[in-house]
Amino acid sequence: MQWVTSQTDVNYVVMKKKITVFAPATVANLGCGFDTMGLAINAPGDELRLEINKENKIRIRKITGDQGKLSYDPKRNTVGVAIQALLNALEINQGFDIYLSKKMPLGSGLGSSAASSIAGAFAANELLGSPFRRTDLVPFGMAGEKVASGAAHADNVAPCLLGGITLIRSYDPLEVISLAVPEKLMVVVVYPHVELLTKNARAVLPKTFSIKDGVAQWSNTAALVAGLYTDNYSLIGRAVTDRIAEPHRAGLIPSFHQVKASAIINGALACSISGSGPSVFALAQKKSDADKIAKAMQAEFSRGKIKSTSYISPVNLKGVKII
Repeated sequence: MQWVTSQTDVNYVVMKKKITVFAPATVANLGCGFDTMGLAINAPGDELRLEINKENKIRIRKITGDQGKLSYDPKRNTVGVAIQALLNALEINQGFDIYLSKKMPLGSGLGSSAASSIAGAFAANELLGSPFRRTDLVPFGMAGEKVASGAAHADNVAPCLLGGITLIRSYDPLEVISLAVPEKLMVVVVYPHVELLTKNARAVLPKTFSIKDGVAQWSNTAALVAGLYTDNYSLIGRAVTDRIAEPHRAGLIPSFHQVKASAIINGALACSISGSGPSVFALAQKKSDADKIAKAMQAEFSRGKIKSTSYISPVNLKGVKII
């Protein structure tokens, strides 16, 4: 299924005074789909309580789980920016009080800023009586992403909002395609407790690449889509191969090559970097394999004296939701 977003003919009415939502973590790129593909997992994620206020001001009242790193200025916080973008599209003033609980690590390669952005846009839209369709909220999440990373990407935003596995075909106009999800597909994510700033991960990317690498990348992306639609797990595994970003970013993640090798040896269909890292993801065909893979990946990080946290999940098909 695909959507081309539209922001026309919207009406709103305040339906209720407060709401609490959960926005899940996401794995972007999926190896071959650099800046275009992503999927949602069940946990971790962000929890947001949003309340209507009468002062017509967006106010961030409380943030937890961020170690004091996030701004309380709504113009510099992804939640506030996403909500304001939605209000601007509606051409209205409405006040909101924001209570954000970060239940996922910042700078982890798990779409932390996207989760906060989507939580804000989705919650505000719900309180205003859903003037926008869910699919039309993607640009507001992108506005939040831009203030966080400097670029308005949707590879984390789209799966966080819509769930499943998504492909961004175009940004002008914005076109999001929801891809098939094989029933048995499991996702393993291991987050090593090291800091890797997105700007540093982007700085190592090549300005140009060879036609040979480009052809291989495009072929793998097409093969991944084919594998998803045909439940061809072997093809999925072969297709999740990154010739553009992984070769340059691997050196920024301690023990990456050992972790990847261990995942494959222990039954992973594929293994690559989640987003810009440092989290590493693997795909598996069954839960028992996923458990074994996660333990093996963490063991390799431990050998390098690096603490880590693992998450095992099927693909989250729902995306952001009301709690």
